[in-house]
Amino acid sequence: MSYFKVIFFKDSPTMHNYSKEEALSLINKYALNQTPFIFIIDFEMQNNHVITLDAVDPDEIKYNFNGVTNSKDDVISEINNDIKWEISPVSFDEYKKSFDYVLKKINRGDSFLVNLTCKTKISTNLSLKDIFINSRAKYKLYIKNKFCSLSPESFIILNDNKISCYPMKGTIDASINDAKSKILNNKKETAEHATIVDLIRNDLSIYAHDVKVERYRYTDLLHTNKGDILQVSSQISGMVKDEKSTNLGELIFSMLPAGSISGAPKRKTLEIIKSAENRQRGYYTGVAGIFDGKNLDSSVLIRSIEIDQNNDMYFHSGGGITFKSNINEEYEEMLQKIYLPITKCKNTITK
Repeated sequence: MSYFKVIFFKDSPTMHNYSKEEALSLINKYALNQTPFIFIIDFEMQNNHVITLDAVDPDEIKYNFNGVTNSKDDVISEINNDIKWEISPVSFDEYKKSFDYVLKKINRGDSFLVNLTCKTKISTNLSLKDIFINSRAKYKLYIKNKFCSLSPESFIILNDNKISCYPMKGTIDASINDAKSKILNNKKETAEHATIVDLIRNDLSIYAHDVKVERYRYTDLLHTNKGDILQVSSQISGMVKDEKSTNLGELIFSMLPAGSISGAPKRKTLEIIKSAENRQRGYYTGVAGIFDGKNLDSSVLIRSIEIDQNNDMYFHSGGGITFKSNINEEYEEMLQKIYLPITKCKNTITK
């Protein structure tokens, strides 16, 4: 089986952009033939790319997914100078306009949960490649001069016909006194997490049987240039149905966009997101993964940095909005997630 879609750029001879139907068919083909491949699919499913691992150009695409990497220089290198890290986030008033629109739709009953995101202009003395090489993250993806994701969140992991999803919902500053207890006992965060778990459990049930929540609301400690944070995740697993086992392309696309970065109900919520954010997310909150010929490991592309056509650098971040959301807390969470998972440096200058 195989689950990986890769985004290709017109200026790259090794990256080809497929339609959704073409990418789905190619994933099915590679999975059936047990051909190792990588995929990148953007949030809107407009940039769909699938490429065999032996054809990946490491100058164009670098990856490290749980230690599976094509990057020879993917080791912690010394950073001899201070890291410059300046952010220019959207103003609170600007954020409030989007937040109020989302809350209005939620109160109307159009959605239970909406993932609202922003793009923040950043200034740093590190290149995208520097960031990729020196960051410590579970899933790292680099696309030359375009995009870098340093994601802690798994999307789908497939091992011996067992399929698992790991939605991540809930973030707190680990330095806060009794932080773990506070995040796990927060009623808003608990309700938000439960909504996404139910959504993904239903998504998985289409292609798997014996679907169950194996771990519910466990925490991971993440180290960043701004200090440690705690993230809350769950694990939902099942066994892929026999008649679905060769349809990896259908399985992947049926679960897109990922529930943790969209909301519920998904279709109506996507309409709300489009209006509230008034932009395309692109690769951010898309998915990427590697199929090794038998097993699949994939990630939701969060904690992402992009370079636009003007050569400006932006960091994407956000959080889930429910009727219980407090705008000040949501704005602060969006800012809190603008970080680099780099700790081996003399100093970090943050503005």
